[in-house]
Amino acid sequence: MRKYLLLMVMIVSAMAANAQFVKMKNGHFVRDGKPYYYVGTNFWYGAILASNGQGGDRKRLHRELDRMKAMGIDNLRILVGSDGERGVQASKVEPTLQIKPGVYNDSILDGLDYLLYEMQKRKMVAVLYLNNSWEWSGGYSFYLTHAGVKDVPTPQEAGYPAFMNFMAKYATNKKAHQLFYNYVRFILTRTNRYTGKKYQDDPAIMSWQIGNEPRAFSKEALPAFRQWIGEAAALIRSLDRNHLISIGSEGAWGCENDYKTWERICADRNVDYCNIHLWPYNWSWARKDHLWDDLERSCQNTKEYIDNHLAICARLKKPLVMEEFGYPRDDFQYALGTPTRARDAYYKYVFSLVADNAETGGNFAGCNFWGWGGYAQPRHEQWQVGDDYCGDPSQEAQGLNSVFSGDESTLQVVKEQVERMRKIKD
Repeated sequence: MRKYLLLMVMIVSAMAANAQFVKMKNGHFVRDGKPYYYVGTNFWYGAILASNGQGGDRKRLHRELDRMKAMGIDNLRILVGSDGERGVQASKVEPTLQIKPGVYNDSILDGLDYLLYEMQKRKMVAVLYLNNSWEWSGGYSFYLTHAGVKDVPTPQEAGYPAFMNFMAKYATNKKAHQLFYNYVRFILTRTNRYTGKKYQDDPAIMSWQIGNEPRAFSKEALPAFRQWIGEAAALIRSLDRNHLISIGSEGAWGCENDYKTWERICADRNVDYCNIHLWPYNWSWARKDHLWDDLERSCQNTKEYIDNHLAICARLKKPLVMEEFGYPRDDFQYALGTPTRARDAYYKYVFSLVADNAETGGNFAGCNFWGWGGYAQPRHEQWQVGDDYCGDPSQEAQGLNSVFSGDESTLQVVKEQVERMRKIKD
């Protein structure tokens, strides 16, 4: 009898632990046995801020997490770590995690452990992305360099068109892929030094994400790109059966405007849900000096883009998350306290599309606005070593797309959406 009771306790305990993980069921997220709809944000610098080394500030970390949690923001999209040597490229995030292939900065690993520990205490969850097609955290360019590819350009020197054309080499470079897969194995088999939990067993992680905006960068590279996404997803699944897997895609925009390619990579059996990003200014829907005038066009294009992807998600029976969207501060200003009238209106419109669809049982499950600047006090237009981290990575004007703790009008829009999504949960 005693053995039976002990067995029952173990089974109940295992079921309770499993319920804490965010799961996907019938095209919707479930957490703690309830539907999970959410408003989240991008907090890419979380592991750096949580470290005890360069860039670390745990007092600020606690303030940021507490502020977000108090607002009802419980889903944070976070960079696992930057790649490469320090001080080599001014536009790259520092400090880096992977200095060379297989050589890791323990301070950032400690920061990632501590961040997940603090998030778990607050019942927050992380979407952790492992790669980046863009230069600001290394990613593609780092792996190509260490795979022996010569003269890898930077956008600051060669321009973005030349950079993107060159990055198409990544999709077919098997050696670069293997270096990335080694990194994936290292991270996913890690044990958190603060909790004693293996990462695979940590419910503070919602999803492993293959990369930030992974792209083929050419139509010719699309078949190889699809193969790489499938291989990466299969590897992650083989290492971790508890967590969801996502791609980190912008949608068709990140697939050379090929919706069929996006549907194929999302249809992969190891990919649990779909992602899109939306950047009206970056995509030339809104002009720098006409942000308010171009708001209506931006909203119209946004709805069309979302609807096209939702139709695919309905066929796939998978949830959709719009995990990046942003709109510059009015008049393309970036300093603290500058107005955000156009951004507030754009956020409100996007939030309404998410909630309207979720309330009718659709596949739109959540969104992560870009990006959380919180209590940062930017000192320079371009980030410099020693400056506070905010929502804008190092290659962008600091504050342009950030939501600071003093942006009360924007935060009010976020709060209203949090309340609406909470009612859907209940």
